[in-house]
Amino acid sequence: MGIMVVLIGAVFSLQGEGYIPGSYMTGDPTYIYVGAVVAVVGLLIILGGNWPRAGRQVSTPAPPR
Repeated sequence: MGIMVVLIGAVFSLQGEGYIPGSYMTGDPTYIYVGAVVAVVGLLIILGGNWPRAGRQVSTPAPPR
């Protein structure tokens, strides 16, 4: 999910810069910043998925007998 949000943010930024034509966002500098914020949110989603939660214990397998 986070990777998709980062990619969407990158597309918004590239359209805002004018590298991807064919949209009302093309060439509008507002979407450079919107895309950057969306990409940062995507990175936070990625990092949040890997963040250890408080109270969660990692179980280790029992040793073989």
